[in-house]
Amino acid sequence: MSEQKRIPQHVAIIMDGNGRWAGLHGKERYEGHAAGVEPVRASLRAAARWGVKYLTLYAFSTENWGRPSAEVDALMELFCQSVVNETPELIRQGVEVRMIGDRSRFSEKVQKYLAQAEERTAGGKTLTLILALNYSSRDEITRAVRQIARRAEAGEIAPGEISEATIGAALDTAPYPDPDLIVRTSGEQRLSNFLLWQASYAEFWFPEVLWPDFTERDFDAAVEEYARRDRRFGLVK
Repeated sequence: MSEQKRIPQHVAIIMDGNGRWAGLHGKERYEGHAAGVEPVRASLRAAARWGVKYLTLYAFSTENWGRPSAEVDALMELFCQSVVNETPELIRQGVEVRMIGDRSRFSEKVQKYLAQAEERTAGGKTLTLILALNYSSRDEITRAVRQIARRAEAGEIAPGEISEATIGAALDTAPYPDPDLIVRTSGEQRLSNFLLWQASYAEFWFPEVLWPDFTERDFDAAVEEYARRDRRFGLVK
């Protein structure tokens, strides 16, 4: 395997453990989410150092709306503050911000801040940071199926012409390659409705560390573990 192939081009992270971290440290849950900002910075630094081109972060799922309203409100405010505080540094680092998920449910304020982050970082060449916000894979696939059904109803495509490529092109992630490596912190070993279609041949790594304690060294360990894997994509070596 060439050295380049040992480096994942797309890493996706399920940032799990903020609430448990807060509980262990005698803090409120929103403080755990706030503590999760520094690991995002660390992951961006490490990803850029390794030459990773895409970093997807599962930041807010559609199911998260069911959490206590105070926690959701705090998360929304954290998103807005982070956009204001982090965008200048993202621009300096050459990081392009993009979003997947259904942003229509967010308030006008949150939508405005997210759009500003995308606009101001457009053209960044170092890596693309993809934020999964109000995202769930089942919702994404459902929206894709509806889109394809409308095309079929309009006579733009025949049912027999629908292929995997047709579905992939209708997903939120159409502009990006599938993830090579999916990391979930806190030791939990499940996808939780994240990139179900795209994860078909991804490698998985489940470190015990809670997300607020995740460091560049942990990201390095993930990439090093990936390099040891033998990816065959269903074929025989």
